[in-house]
Amino acid sequence: MDRKYADYAWDMTAALLAIDSPSGYTAAAAKWVQEAFSDLGFETVITRKGGVLIDLGGKDAEDGLLLEAHADTLGAMVAQVKGDGRLKLTSLGGMNPNNAETENVRVHTRDGKVIEGTCQLCNASVHVNGDYSGMKRSWDSVEIVLDEDVKSAADTRALGIEVGDIVCFDPRTKRTASGYLKSRFLDDKLSVGILLGFAKYLNDHAIVPQRRVWAHVTVYEEVGHGGSASVPAGVTEAISVDMGCVGWGLQCTERQVSICAKDSGGPYSYEVTSKLIAAAKATGADYAVDVYPFYGSDVEATLRSGVDIRHGLIGAGVYASHGYERSHIDGVHNTLLVLKGYLNV
Repeated sequence: MDRKYADYAWDMTAALLAIDSPSGYTAAAAKWVQEAFSDLGFETVITRKGGVLIDLGGKDAEDGLLLEAHADTLGAMVAQVKGDGRLKLTSLGGMNPNNAETENVRVHTRDGKVIEGTCQLCNASVHVNGDYSGMKRSWDSVEIVLDEDVKSAADTRALGIEVGDIVCFDPRTKRTASGYLKSRFLDDKLSVGILLGFAKYLNDHAIVPQRRVWAHVTVYEEVGHGGSASVPAGVTEAISVDMGCVGWGLQCTERQVSICAKDSGGPYSYEVTSKLIAAAKATGADYAVDVYPFYGSDVEATLRSGVDIRHGLIGAGVYASHGYERSHIDGVHNTLLVLKGYLNV
């Protein structure tokens, strides 16, 4: 597979990263995903739950393959409008206040306004707060400071901000000259880009896979139930295309594709994992097999829903997961190679 499909995948990823979409606030991102796949010539539908189901074609509908990725990200919600007009947050997904601090944010109100601000430690000035370094970062000790002249809860409410509004963090997306891909929320918008790259490859070469292939871009993965519905009839296997973990005790790097043998939900299908390894070898993909200590995926939610299928997990290596994340264009290309080899296309 030509590396241009990895570049295309990154271009699509960067465009999607520019659309705010924490869990529960994903309609705009889902519409963009639907249009991107439709533009490549594939039939798509928005599910009742808000995800996007894509028919990538194929011959054998009784041995279907479902590829899952997710477009929802971490974020926060307004939990309280404080007396001084600042905002207390509750997290959406696994957003951690330790790495949310000092990030620029956008508050999306129910009436469509977007108000900017910054996530700061309460009493954030080092020259004033003598316990700045010792303060434990939690959602009780950080707050949103709005970039508006507000001094009271009434001032903030006059802007249209209320409890339940969505707070989105700036992704700070960048591709370096050396091919590194840096942004918040590569988990898992990078994989959505990879599925778009794979779809473009199928479309460009007029490839009809031997088995029917579907893609499901889910929108509730970060809160645990993204892949728990919308499995088409005839699907026998599902592969979650999600970030590969990079860190102490693991083999994978950002330049590889990771094949997960087990995570906190237990082992993945031995048969599917073995076929993924064989596909990596057959296509010359640079890969690593790892066990993730703290991880769960869409495809595990699919199994918990009671569907009788085999399951697997792959993804481009991503460092600093749930923080300011980093991958590499080589990892994207290697993931595409595994998908190509798995389907023998």
